[in-house]
Amino acid sequence: MSRYARSEREALTELMSTLGPDAPTLNEGWTTRDLAAHLVVRERRPDAATGIFLPPLSGYAERVRRQVAALDWTELLGQVRRPPLWSPVSNPLTDELTNTLEFFIHHEDVRRARAGWQPRELPAGLERALWRRVSALGRLALRRFPAQVLVQAPGHGEVATGRGGEPLRLVGTPGELALFLSGRQRAARVQLDGTPALADRLRTASLGF
Repeated sequence: MSRYARSEREALTELMSTLGPDAPTLNEGWTTRDLAAHLVVRERRPDAATGIFLPPLSGYAERVRRQVAALDWTELLGQVRRPPLWSPVSNPLTDELTNTLEFFIHHEDVRRARAGWQPRELPAGLERALWRRVSALGRLALRRFPAQVLVQAPGHGEVATGRGGEPLRLVGTPGELALFLSGRQRAARVQLDGTPALADRLRTASLGF
């Protein structure tokens, strides 16, 4: 059984170890230390992790994340590298489902914040796994966008979404679509076919989690 969540986790942790705690990421205002702390809170602090998705609890989540970020860098990376077996999102039953997309995106958050980055050639199995998640993400992220949007990953499939109106086509590999639909539009290499105004609106829309 493929373990893409594990391989992306290991690659991200190794890259952060190489770059150090102060390297930039695509997450505005966050360094690699901030990103590592986010991952630790998500997996080890369920009391605070709900604040990642629920705005009323976001203040508490951020306070906990800052406390975690103050840990020694080596200890912090060790907690990212080795998630606890009891974690609701990272135990052996849930890891591949909940972490493949998460760690792929954050791996790219660090890779693409560096000058001279190039897209990776991903394993076919990882592309398929990402498409299964991206097809659902596309429906969710673009459900209120004022257009008739067709999200296409050649060789994998397509998803129709949007609120209706003018047609707009978003084309890319599953990995690039994952980045685009999670709010990393500027760093994603995709093709947008539609009126320039509508395409620009989607490029600058607030997407993601």
